Amino acid sequence: MSHFQHFTLSSNPAGDGVTWYTLQNVHGMRVVVSDRGATMVSWWAPDRYGRADDILLGYADDSGYATNGPYFGGLIGRWGNRIDGGRFSVDGVAYQVDCNDGRNHLHGGSGGFHLKHWQVQPDPEGLRLTLRSAAGEAGFPGNLLVSVLYRLDTEGCLSISYSATADAATPINLTSHGYFNLNGGMGDIGDHLLMIDADQYLQVDGGLIPVRAAEVAGTAFDFRLPAPIGARLTWPDEQLKIAGGFDHCYCLRRDEASPSALRQVATVYDPGSGRQLTMATTEPGLQFYSGNFLAGVAGRGSRAYAVRDGFCLEAQAYPNQVNGADSEAVILRPGHLYRQTTTYALTVRGSTQ
Repeated sequence: MSHFQHFTLSSNPAGDGVTWYTLQNVHGMRVVVSDRGATMVSWWAPDRYGRADDILLGYADDSGYATNGPYFGGLIGRWGNRIDGGRFSVDGVAYQVDCNDGRNHLHGGSGGFHLKHWQVQPDPEGLRLTLRSAAGEAGFPGNLLVSVLYRLDTEGCLSISYSATADAATPINLTSHGYFNLNGGMGDIGDHLLMIDADQYLQVDGGLIPVRAAEVAGTAFDFRLPAPIGARLTWPDEQLKIAGGFDHCYCLRRDEASPSALRQVATVYDPGSGRQLTMATTEPGLQFYSGNFLAGVAGRGSRAYAVRDGFCLEAQAYPNQVNGADSEAVILRPGHLYRQTTTYALTVRGSTQ
């Protein structure tokens, strides 16, 4: 029997024709997802003392998600992360897509998937949402049909499974942009201990476009053993200065015999609450973002968010890969199926319950 069968699904109107859906497992853990942007709104989970907190950053109601500048919890597409100059070529045809991050394309453009209304489809395993993206939207070629399935199991593992088809060759790079704070907003993420299973990361230029792969050894970017995020942010590293913190893609270790296998790639532990987040993915890259641009963002709390109030771990292809040597790997062609699975498993260490 599947662990994913032990859940309940409920819904509540959120205004403006938007509905929020709640997945709840048998232990009372709850994940709220909106059909605006297939967005993760909340994840309520207990700490070591049994007290439940929301470990996701976000807005108090749907109105904030109508614009959602920080991309709180959004399902990102058609292209997650950046494309240099918003330009690429497919089969010798040049394309110019929406540039919404200076001279670069970011997260699907100004009308990305995180702002679209997704259709909810019946599914016995969880919450399935689908989206049709027309050819020419944001400048991308091909009509695209995307499906995402959110599942919450009895052990506290949230699974996000993506699939997509297209009627013309098009770049695709989908990801989830959840901002986590495992202490439930009692403080920033400085004390969180992060581990990332990667020997290399991608150094960036001033526009945050990757320029080269570099070894993590001996740098602030070495999280092969757990290290506190806050302490690493104080290291005198030029890459941290350029990005204002961590906003870099890690080149994840992969099994060459099975490069698309689901494997554990990162863990984050908050000593205060005892919550630990373990991430697994089928993707080659992991964007670690330390909430560098959160200052002054009005969220769901009484005070505005501050820098480093949350972190993102976004599983994806490499930024600007569509212009790299391995561009064919991110082109979805007619008759082929795009697939990706990423999981976030939440456990509690040292529980008193």
